[in-house]
Amino acid sequence: MTSEVLTAYRRPLPLRRGLELVVREVRTESLGVCSVVLERESRGPLPEYVPGSHVLVECAAPTGTTVNAYSLTGSGNSPVDYAISVQFRAGGTGGSAFIHGLVPGDRVQVSLPRNGFAPTATATHHVLVAGGIGITPVLSHAEAAVRWGRPFTVLFGYRDGSAPHLERMRRLCGERLVECVGREALARQLTESLRRQPMGTHLYVCGSGSLTDATLQTARDFGWPEGRLHHEVFDTVALDPGEPFTVRLARSGGELPVPSGVSLLEALEVEGIGVPNLCRQGVCGECRLSVTAGTPVHRDSFLSPAEKSSNTCLMPCVSRSEGPILEVDL
Repeated sequence: MTSEVLTAYRRPLPLRRGLELVVREVRTESLGVCSVVLERESRGPLPEYVPGSHVLVECAAPTGTTVNAYSLTGSGNSPVDYAISVQFRAGGTGGSAFIHGLVPGDRVQVSLPRNGFAPTATATHHVLVAGGIGITPVLSHAEAAVRWGRPFTVLFGYRDGSAPHLERMRRLCGERLVECVGREALARQLTESLRRQPMGTHLYVCGSGSLTDATLQTARDFGWPEGRLHHEVFDTVALDPGEPFTVRLARSGGELPVPSGVSLLEALEVEGIGVPNLCRQGVCGECRLSVTAGTPVHRDSFLSPAEKSSNTCLMPCVSRSEGPILEVDL
């Protein structure tokens, strides 16, 4: 998710294949939201990225280093800097406090850009829905759509007096921006906008879990196909501890218990079975495992609807088993 804090991560591994960048600028976007512009020390070019991408940032916190995901707000075309926007969260893991404490000249470890929220090249129209700090990846989409000459509409819901990047969105989008002050106004506009679904239109939504769920359900109620629905959730939702199950390791033949409240990833780690991971919240896709038998309960926000329906893989950091036994390719 600049971005919002897409999520905060527990016990992260050090970033691999990343970049050490320098803070060039820090500015206030709205109450509690700051933007940080990062560049190479040499001020040379940075890797390009697809609109809607995010980077993982190593953040020093009182409890140790965390790795947080923040959306990039540019179009991704020949960038010489990466800009993120972060909302301060009291009582969080410390990532937002770290970002808000940065000053020009500070060095920051950043991953290469990743994307699970990219625009669809074949879409005839893009409907972009954002709530509050969820405007950050939507801003990236809008920047690219303007540059490419693609039709789009933005529905931006925010609280009065708390709208990050609002002036930038007004300049960028003009009449294509629909502002909705408050939840009720946004809900009414969603109903009005989503009841129409011209052929080839794709819907993208980024915001809180409740906004995302409501938007997707409204679209489904009006008959939008799943393949045209895309979302990114930036807040961390407490997951149900889930039922205990057993994981069977297809290659080694071993079996391990996965108790309620313990993730499959954690159960594997306890037994010394390492699985590459970064976010541990179902966002980055790093820990993906193939499923060889059983039916997973998908609780991630990385896999596409088609991948989830196939039940051939899962994110062990958050997903569990529907039945008593799940077999994975380990």
